[in-house]
Amino acid sequence: MADGDYWTTRHEDGWQVKREGASRASSVHGTQAEAWEECKRLARGAKCEAYLQGEDGQIRERNTYGHDPRDIPG
Repeated sequence: MADGDYWTTRHEDGWQVKREGASRASSVHGTQAEAWEECKRLARGAKCEAYLQGEDGQIRERNTYGHDPRDIPG
């Protein structure tokens, strides 16, 4: 993982978007869907990765923006 990726995780007030290494959340949302959309938007702008972590702690989804090292088109 590159330093500075964005994560959507559970928060006491709903769901938070937090940049990796940050001490505070970038934003807090009422629903997971709202937080995930904001996470992807921020990651797109920063050309990094966005991670969606479920309530069980497992990564549910991951999107890469910017450099994707795969040699597979699409």
